[in-house]
Amino acid sequence: MQYADRLNNVETSAIRELFKLLGKPGIISFAGGFPDSAMFDVQGIREASVAALTQEPGAALQYGATEGYNPLREQLAAFMASKGVKGLDANGLIVTTGSQQALDLIAKTLLNPNDVALVEGPTFLATIQCFRLYGPQVVGVPIDAQGVQVDKLEEMMVQHKPKLVYLIPTFGNPSGATLSLERRLRVLELAVKYKTVVVEDDPYGDLYFGDAPPPSLLALSDQVPGSREWLIHCGSLSKVLSPGLRVGWMIAPPELLARATMCKQFSDAHTSTFAQATAAHYLKAGRMPATLAHVRSVYAERAQAMGDALKRELGDALTFTQPQGGLFFWANLTGAGGKVKDGAELAKRAIEKGVAFVPGAPFFASNPDTTAIRLSFATADVEKIKEGIARLGQAL
Repeated sequence: MQYADRLNNVETSAIRELFKLLGKPGIISFAGGFPDSAMFDVQGIREASVAALTQEPGAALQYGATEGYNPLREQLAAFMASKGVKGLDANGLIVTTGSQQALDLIAKTLLNPNDVALVEGPTFLATIQCFRLYGPQVVGVPIDAQGVQVDKLEEMMVQHKPKLVYLIPTFGNPSGATLSLERRLRVLELAVKYKTVVVEDDPYGDLYFGDAPPPSLLALSDQVPGSREWLIHCGSLSKVLSPGLRVGWMIAPPELLARATMCKQFSDAHTSTFAQATAAHYLKAGRMPATLAHVRSVYAERAQAMGDALKRELGDALTFTQPQGGLFFWANLTGAGGKVKDGAELAKRAIEKGVAFVPGAPFFASNPDTTAIRLSFATADVEKIKEGIARLGQAL
């Protein structure tokens, strides 16, 4: 059978392949980027779904507008306004089947073969794969603990003249890094200066452990004239409410949003109206603040437990920055004391010891760092974290 040439640009996710190895009984997994299902507000979602079926069964179960179910769009606009976004109404966003669909629509709408897309190095693996499917060159821009290095970003914008720049500014996956306020403003200035689209992916911004992070690029855009015209913002309820609902959204300039909506018509017609109606009633009921407070508290405790355990069990064989939010630790093996320095090699040894994580190299679009590893603290309780990191130390 003859397949499309575009499939030559991508390969199966290294993370998905790793999951095939997790069937071993008793294994402790730090591999997935999932929220903990034990913290889903099942009662709240149940009440919201019943309300959807009771108050508007026809609308909840029928075909809907490609742009999204309007009551949900109104709730999402209000949700974004509560986070400092000004001048947004329901018409300024479309609902997507998770933020992953938003990324695919962006790629379909903007990227041609031989274009260049700049991404953080490292970045969300599925974004690299999604973009590459449409043929552009995907190039990584170095980051540090404060996010993308904006001086280097500008150099690469001048060099590559990219069609777009993709960033996860807040508690990035996999890095956990948060772009500083100063750098956020610089990114917006660069977008205007070079007339380049900046995609802000923000699935983790509400998962902070102490002080709130800086405002989103979208919320800051009114401080940089003209930047809103070059900004796309992708949001999601997957990490804060439920990934099973598959509710995300995309905020963009009107013409781009219209073209993305057209592309969405060709793929799924519309995101599940039942899921959208359920999400709308959930947000309207006002349960989200309490849900977020609970989730933040639990994840903060687990992140602290993992950081303490890594220091205790691995010592100077590993370096990392303690995350202040999100779901991940990003760490580098040092090889100190003759210990393993290659993330892929340690991953194989760790499976044998009954613990799993993801090697860091696949998260780089270019110049992979083979010493890097990603560990998620989201789905394991404190005792499992302690045991799992102890096993990881034995694998070294």
